[in-house]
Amino acid sequence: MVADADEEARERLAAIGEIAAEVAHELRNVLQIITANAYLARQDPPASAGALLKIERHARIAHSIVDDLMALARGEVARAEQTRVAEVVLAARSELAPEAAVWVDALDPASVRARVHPGLATRLVHALYENSIAASHPRAPTVVTRARVDGDWTVLQVEDDGPGVAPALAARIFEPLVTGRAGGTGLGLALARRIVAAHGGTIALAPGSGVCAEGSQAGAGPGACFEVRFPSR
Repeated sequence: MVADADEEARERLAAIGEIAAEVAHELRNVLQIITANAYLARQDPPASAGALLKIERHARIAHSIVDDLMALARGEVARAEQTRVAEVVLAARSELAPEAAVWVDALDPASVRARVHPGLATRLVHALYENSIAASHPRAPTVVTRARVDGDWTVLQVEDDGPGVAPALAARIFEPLVTGRAGGTGLGLALARRIVAAHGGTIALAPGSGVCAEGSQAGAGPGACFEVRFPSR
């Protein structure tokens, strides 16, 4: 029993460490935007309304990042509710530059829903989008987002036309600190796995359909496709 308790404590500390590192990573991105807009506002105060709105919006994003991920670290059950996948997708993209990718949506139907915690689901999809963008840098990838209901599950797929996942990494891609690119943190996909697990779902590297590659730019890679299954109700 003592050994089991020690192992559980180690696992909890490891989880808290991973999530704290991801909080720092996510907040760094938000703070860069806040800092840049504060600089713009100082240059021309009378015309600073747009910059101030961005500062306020990203301050709210920072608070939601901390609240959602620390709830996950504490092991709280995800406060799931019926949520439109389209709303999660738009929220995840709102933190990214519009030119970061070519977005293609295939939600069937457009109103498809999943039973998720909206904030954590947004963090999950955002992590998958960031992974596609970073893997394809400096080229903007084509990213296809699909969603459909399969029995008791809502199936969400995010597929890109980037370089794909090296076979040597495929089996470990969701482990913390495992990354195939220089400068990568190896935390985004590990966080995605924790969020899905908190909902009682699954995430896997899945075979792509080739939809991205068919319409992609010359020189695009074989791509990667991540499939998430959330409870549908």
